[in-house]
Amino acid sequence: MVEVAAERGRQASSRVSEEGAGWRCRRIGTFKDLRPNKGSFSWFNPRTLWHSRNQVVAGLLGDPSGQVRRRWMASQQARGADPEFRIRPEVGESFSFLLLGDTGEGDASQYAVVPGLLKLGEETDFAVIASDVLYPAGSGNEYCDKFFRPYKDYDAPIYAVPGNHDWYDGLGGFMRVFCDAHPLKPAPDPGLRGLLWRRPETIDEGGLAEARKLRDRPSQRAVQPGPYWAIETPSLLIVGVDTGIDGSIDRDQAEWLRRTSRDPRPKLLVTGKPIYTRNAHKPSQLEGGGTIDDIIRDPANRYVAAIGGDVHHYQRYPVKVGDRVIQYLVSGGGGAFMHATHTTPRVDVAGVHEDEFRSYPLRGDSLSFYSQLYAQRLHMKWLYLTPAEASAIMAEQIGNTPVRAPQPVEITWRMRLAARLLGGVWNSRFRLPVETVFHRYLSELSDWDTPPFFKQFLHLAVTPDRLTIRCFAATGCLPQEVDPPLEDEVVIALS
Repeated sequence: MVEVAAERGRQASSRVSEEGAGWRCRRIGTFKDLRPNKGSFSWFNPRTLWHSRNQVVAGLLGDPSGQVRRRWMASQQARGADPEFRIRPEVGESFSFLLLGDTGEGDASQYAVVPGLLKLGEETDFAVIASDVLYPAGSGNEYCDKFFRPYKDYDAPIYAVPGNHDWYDGLGGFMRVFCDAHPLKPAPDPGLRGLLWRRPETIDEGGLAEARKLRDRPSQRAVQPGPYWAIETPSLLIVGVDTGIDGSIDRDQAEWLRRTSRDPRPKLLVTGKPIYTRNAHKPSQLEGGGTIDDIIRDPANRYVAAIGGDVHHYQRYPVKVGDRVIQYLVSGGGGAFMHATHTTPRVDVAGVHEDEFRSYPLRGDSLSFYSQLYAQRLHMKWLYLTPAEASAIMAEQIGNTPVRAPQPVEITWRMRLAARLLGGVWNSRFRLPVETVFHRYLSELSDWDTPPFFKQFLHLAVTPDRLTIRCFAATGCLPQEVDPPLEDEVVIALS
């Protein structure tokens, strides 16, 4: 079924037509009937900002995630967790699974992913969430509508590695839901950080038990050993790491990662922070020295790909390392609002040529989306750039032919000024917020319930000889629910 869907998806993607991108959406998808009739969280709420304070506290006073993580892992081992934190699903040499990142806003953009995910995930053996299972602060009391309800009909286990937002709750909600762990006893943290640090919220166990009933079939049940783990299969070892708040990896986890990486099987890394993103190399630091990419690049460890969340869209960098190519991917479009792709300059990092790089949404679609957003909210119609205009502007900036068949467009001063203000011209000294600042503080200025959403998820198929990674889109439009667009595909040899 996936092969047939992929063939149809190639012809229906944003790389082929504006309709494939979800522009001029005439029929809204069925996802609207899945979403509970509740509003999503608001970053304008002072209570939300206060509950999310650990990001600021960690940046100013140091990130204690490594210390807390060691306590969680010691507690898990005392409860009898696998000493090497292995997960052993019942799969053969050939199997498939889903991967999606940055999921849990509980709003339309998260639920828009669900129909396509269920359709293409019917025969998959499990799923993995890479980073930020829950927004805004990882509370165990918010998992019902942001985890159990959206994936109630996915009939297989779901595993996860946490993101920074999951750590805003001290990882309490994540550990309770995914590891069946009980709260840690409070540990003294003298000084200002200990005073300000947000501790795990007390979980309503009755409410959590009711939420669990939404995913309580035997085929769905799963308990993972900790926030980092390795999924053992005959053909591939899938290694998940926990990057905490600031992206670093504590000494115990680094030692475990080195041991695990000596396994002779080919490996795929799943991480809360991507190693390559926005034309930059940003590997997680290992406590004691070195980076996670040092382990990935070591040919003896046989890593073939690394997938990270945290950034809310899709990117892929095929990086040549010696005589082989390692695929570095970002897959953070599983539910949270889209981060811009049009602010990514012409790609040249690590020798990757622009024509080898892949992203979703396309830069032109990203620029057009933000132009429409600001044109509406600021009541400045001249800011709006059509998809064709935005594509032409980005092609001029990048210096290549647009991916989609270009339409005749005469670039005007109005279009250049709009692109400059929206970040589509990189040397602009002034630009409107379109990335992290926008997402965190200004998202409430927009109606996030209107397609296209430019969401995505991955379908990964494994055989003894190869790993096939496909990126499917979710726009929120009915045609893309019926036939999810295939935005990217890469086949990796495992032999």
